[in-house]
Amino acid sequence: MRNASCKRVTGETDISMELNLDGTGCAAVATGHAFFDHMLDLLARHSLMDLTLQARGDLEVDAHHTVEDVGIVLGECIKNALGDKKGIVRYGCSYLPMDETLTRVVMDLSNRPYVAFRIPEGGLPDAPNFPLTLCEEFCRALANNLRCNLHVEVLYGRDGHHIAESVFKGIAHALRQAAAIDPRAAGTLPSTKGML
Repeated sequence: MRNASCKRVTGETDISMELNLDGTGCAAVATGHAFFDHMLDLLARHSLMDLTLQARGDLEVDAHHTVEDVGIVLGECIKNALGDKKGIVRYGCSYLPMDETLTRVVMDLSNRPYVAFRIPEGGLPDAPNFPLTLCEEFCRALANNLRCNLHVEVLYGRDGHHIAESVFKGIAHALRQAAAIDPRAAGTLPSTKGML
């Protein structure tokens, strides 16, 4: 089993996390922000990773620090759980529909952090109490600490809840593919350089 646990304590947040990449999608998440909890539950369920998360943040200010720091800790935990990355598929891609919304997510577990987060020109609506900019901050924190390439593009959508949900589910499915073990590549790194 590929497991990891991480903790982060700052003047703004206190976060403890345990995860199992080879789980069944069980989640026990408590961040103090119900909508964010819902998104993290979806991420765990659709990636099939088991996730236990306790987070306290300065939500009286806003959700930014909590969302960003959870992304940081999740990225670190996944990176640690992946270990030496031998045998992983490395790449994952998802087109995720959520009613009127369609989002494309592409991931490379390359050890080279890069984030592209794109929305249609003219912008998109926010989910209640969860601005779309928080989705982007979560993606940036996750990718920088997982050390992956992450490309997220909301192709279209009208409902802020559906847009956020399609982003988190899309990340989950891309991660599930990229982190999967390919039995034909057991013990080898998916790189001609010999390292990731």
